[in-house]
Amino acid sequence: MSRVPRWMDRASINRQESGRRAARVSQPDLRPDREGAEPLPQRAEPGYVSDRPRAAMVDALRQAGVGDPAVLAALLSVPRHQFVEAGLSGRAYEDVSLPIGHAQTISRPYTVARMIELLATDLDPGFRSRCKVLEIGTGCGYQAAVLARVFGEVISVERIRGLHEQARANLRSLRLGNLRLVYGDGLVGLPSQAPFDLMIAAAAGDQIPRAWLEQMAVGGRLVAPVASGDAQALHFVRRNGTAQWSLQVLDTVRFVPLRDGLA
Repeated sequence: MSRVPRWMDRASINRQESGRRAARVSQPDLRPDREGAEPLPQRAEPGYVSDRPRAAMVDALRQAGVGDPAVLAALLSVPRHQFVEAGLSGRAYEDVSLPIGHAQTISRPYTVARMIELLATDLDPGFRSRCKVLEIGTGCGYQAAVLARVFGEVISVERIRGLHEQARANLRSLRLGNLRLVYGDGLVGLPSQAPFDLMIAAAAGDQIPRAWLEQMAVGGRLVAPVASGDAQALHFVRRNGTAQWSLQVLDTVRFVPLRDGLA
């Protein structure tokens, strides 16, 4: 096992933004109940609705600075209204987060687009089509669906069984053969499937878990929100070598807390 650096060790990590305290790493002694990733059931895809609001949402994201064509195309193809409660479907294409039950939320479309674009920027299209992605926090499954439209293989982990089952139901009609869902503790990653070329988290801890860093492939990228007091910011990590990572602290964001264990 390679030596994982402390974030404040200047010899092993190149800080790319001054004035912020970088996240420290730790290794929790937890294991997911099940690490075997299971394929989604296949069903016929129903006709989509709300095409016009979805197109307007994508146009607004483009105007807000999202420029990756594959990311925009994925957002245009995934029906966000299928991932929110029926009573909130009229707001599905607004740039807002919405409740999905279990004290969790679906992220703003801009946040989803921004995080995925960070992972995708400057990647060769051929590599995108074969890279392996780990998502921590499936939630309702919307971001997983967008990831699966952009990248070659996506594995998404959710610790709340009710959300895991909800995501399976939401995703069934999309028939995404390159997407697998796992019920497990995302705080420890998914060591049986590592290494991962790309990693993305949908919950904010006060540090980047050591397990995530160890499961990144050399050359891999990770984007995750990290909390410092009441504030949160996106942390963008690259693994530059066997024992070398670099960090950029980017946008201010707001996510649900990162928890351990199963629920």
